[in-house]
Amino acid sequence: MSLSMYQAAVPPFVRALATLKYLLAKGEAHCTARGVDPATLLGARLALDMLPLTRQVQMVSDSAKGAGARMTGTEAPAMA
Repeated sequence: MSLSMYQAAVPPFVRALATLKYLLAKGEAHCTARGVDPATLLGARLALDMLPLTRQVQMVSDSAKGAGARMTGTEAPAMA
């Protein structure tokens, strides 16, 4: 049985984005419960040489949309 590019790439991206959505919701709930500004969490780094959370999220979404665009031969949508 052959595996299509869609089957190989899209389900893992969907799972990763769903997990990211869940983790961001947990982070938001944590900030709300503790009275912390969410911007503090979004700018946080786990290590000094790590990019902030906002950039990490952007890289995950750019990877998913870029892979889909390359597989379909289209241009990836630009998102701020």
